[in-house]
Formats: sequence, C-alpha cells, structure tokens
Amino acid sequence: MLERHLVQSVGFKNTGPDGARAGFEFRLRLPSYRGLRASLIDGVDVTVDGERFDHAHNRLVIGGQELDLATLREATGLRWPLDEAAIVRVPKAGGLSVGVHDITVGVRVRQSYIPIEFQPSVVIEQRTATVVLP
Repeated sequence: MLERHLVQSVGFKNTGPDGARAGFEFRLRLPSYRGLRASLIDGVDVTVDGERFDHAHNRLVIGGQELDLATLREATGLRWPLDEAAIVRVPKAGGLSVGVHDITVGVRVRQSYIPIEFQPSVVIEQRTATVVLP
C-alpha cells in the first residue's frame, strides 16, 4: 500500500556501485485520484538540500520501463496506475551523502481537458528523507 505523501518514505537511495555512484532515486505516488497515461506526465523537478535537478534530465520508471522526458511524452500506450509507485531516477555524480536530506518535488502533469496555455499543473511536496548505507 502506498503512503499518502507523494515521496514515499521507502526507496530513497543512491544508485550505481560503491565508489562510482551515478545518482539517486526515490519512489513517487501519482498525484491524482485515478490512473493516468504516462504521456501526460511532463517530468519531475527535484531539489535536494537546495540543489535543483531539472525535470528534463530526470528519468521516471513506470511499469518497469525507464523513460527519459522525450520517451515519456510519446508513451501514449503506457499507464501509471493509481496504486503503483513510480521511481524517479536523478543523475548526480557521487550520489548523495548518507543521512537526512530535505527534498522537494514538483510533478508536472498535463491534463487533456485544460487549455495548453495553463499547462502543466505542478504538484509540489516537501519532506525529509534519509539515505542509509546499503
């Protein structure tokens, strides 16, 4: 079962082998009341401890498929179910230090019934998360 928070408390960790960390990742709940086509997600902006990581460079893993922003925009046949967390992968050489971090996410969602000039809607959440030793 998913938590109410967008950023889930389990799954915040560095990626890549020890000594060659390539970035970090975390689990993200869909900010909607129903499932959504992946192509309507316009990326996720991430800020950790004041350092911003733009949505254009972050990747989303939905249904086991890792998608960059261009692929995400074309993924009309892929759905993000309400009851499944996606994984946000953020490139950062060396990853994050072990310990508590302040994280802010901005999930960019396009909605088919909203005029294009008012899109995307950005759903923002701030919380703390902890990177532990593997």
